[in-house]
Amino acid sequence: MSFCLGVKVKDGLVGIADTRVISGTECIIAHKVSSYHIKQGAFFLMTSGLRSVSDKALTYFNDLIDDPKEPYDRLFKAVNAFARMIRRAAKEDKSALEESGVAFDINALIGGQLSNDKEHKLYLVYPEGNWVEIADGTPYHIIGEGGYGKPVLDRTLDCRDSLRFALKVGCLAFDSTRISAADVDFPIDVVLYNRDSHRIIEHRYEGVDLEASNVWWQDHLRKSVHDLPAEWTDDIIRKLPEEPLKMSVNA
Repeated sequence: MSFCLGVKVKDGLVGIADTRVISGTECIIAHKVSSYHIKQGAFFLMTSGLRSVSDKALTYFNDLIDDPKEPYDRLFKAVNAFARMIRRAAKEDKSALEESGVAFDINALIGGQLSNDKEHKLYLVYPEGNWVEIADGTPYHIIGEGGYGKPVLDRTLDCRDSLRFALKVGCLAFDSTRISAADVDFPIDVVLYNRDSHRIIEHRYEGVDLEASNVWWQDHLRKSVHDLPAEWTDDIIRKLPEEPLKMSVNA
């Protein structure tokens, strides 16, 4: 399983991807996010799912981007191109995979801004090759293991937030996933896009880099629970016996 998060806020885009890949009994570290700087702008692409499918679709896409037959002046055109490569991989491999009992599984997040885009964009691409644009109402999406990190994002993230705030919340969402999902862990690759900059910034964080922040977050979560107004608990707590009931054990 993977954790790949894309966030769109007013100032730009944040992408966070774990690097753990598990195949059978093997566990390796590998990139799940790629950055592209082309003549018309810049974007990033993250994938989750079956690695062989992702690698094939990315290989075909990289070859297409290096020698484009049409100008990629808007990001949706690059998204369509990657979608075609997913369908191409499906034609070649889907039947054989399914005959072996393996699902054809790939999802992708593509974010950036090209020359004729009025603003930065973020898209979610499905295994069938269709896609949706991530909008302000829910300004993020997780592919891979999404259940554990979703609550902190839903409770705190707003499309008007800064890139710094989005990065902090995104890393907390990753940490929540890492704590609960054994197949998601450090290091993580982070990409940032500042609106209208046409440049993707990349950085890798090891566990030690965020250790202090994660400990602070855990300690303050516990303190917040202790400080939570709790008069409503009195109704049930007062029903507890003052002394534990003594249980008799028959020999």
